Amino acid sequence: MRLRTTAVVGALLLLTGCGAADMTKQASPFANAQGAKTVTLSVQSWVGAQANVAVAEYLLEHELGYRVDTVQVDEVPAWDALSQGRVDAILEDWGHPEQEQRYVKDKKTIAHGGDLGVTGHIGWFVPTYFAKQHPDVTDWKNLDKYASQLRTPESGGKGQLLDGSPSYVTNDKALVKNLDLDYQVVFAGSEAAQITQIRQFAKERKPFLTYWYTPQWLFEKVPMTEVKLPPYEEGCDADPEKVACAYPHTPLQKYLNADFARNGGEAAALLKNFKWTTEDQNQVSLMIADQKLTPQEAAKKWVNGHESTWRAWLP
Repeated sequence: MRLRTTAVVGALLLLTGCGAADMTKQASPFANAQGAKTVTLSVQSWVGAQANVAVAEYLLEHELGYRVDTVQVDEVPAWDALSQGRVDAILEDWGHPEQEQRYVKDKKTIAHGGDLGVTGHIGWFVPTYFAKQHPDVTDWKNLDKYASQLRTPESGGKGQLLDGSPSYVTNDKALVKNLDLDYQVVFAGSEAAQITQIRQFAKERKPFLTYWYTPQWLFEKVPMTEVKLPPYEEGCDADPEKVACAYPHTPLQKYLNADFARNGGEAAALLKNFKWTTEDQNQVSLMIADQKLTPQEAAKKWVNGHESTWRAWLP
């Protein structure tokens, strides 16, 4: 699951915080427009997802002549909007088995769009400068030893585990409870706010423990080392209340509205063919979030330098 999950606030998308019904009502009126050369893409609130959409949008518009509309939707509501045809595609999903069962296998209103080409992994991380000073902190069994050093005013006398948005579905509260750790999960509010906090800690060379994930451009600016949690095994996270294992490595997936997948013509074909590397995504993400380029500028720059990659996606 994108358990996605969450400095450069202006460059990143904001979460809406609405429920599924409200979110789908806010979706684009152009989605699934009969006979029109329009495409509506769902944009999640992390910059890697924004990078995918920026490049797909650029190619759809400049190479295939489509009008592209984008909609900011949280992870689970995005599946509802996709099923209803209010958006045409999700380009980065970190795994939502309940929604996949309901919409892909049972209702058949959503179609699998193929691998994105990027493998995602969520974990707990400490800054590498702290890990070098205290190598044993990278084993979860030793985290309580450092709880006092990781305490903040927000963590209520316990060590702080910094998370992003409370809208992301994570295992962190269950992990802290089930591993009997002296820590409190504290939500920054969004990926952008979390990045701001991490960069401030790093600037001051303070220790911190944070939920984070790869791929993510921030590792280029703030080197971090993963804390080893109990090994992931198939099914160990099946019960969200009892989970006591690490997060899996997840090949990220694309999903299309089923009608759009069948009848979306060149646009659907391009999105099915869209497949790039972690390095590609990080390059565009870094331009957006750190170098202050607009998504359109970043996409254009990447497209101009990688024709051999994207040319193969065209129908």
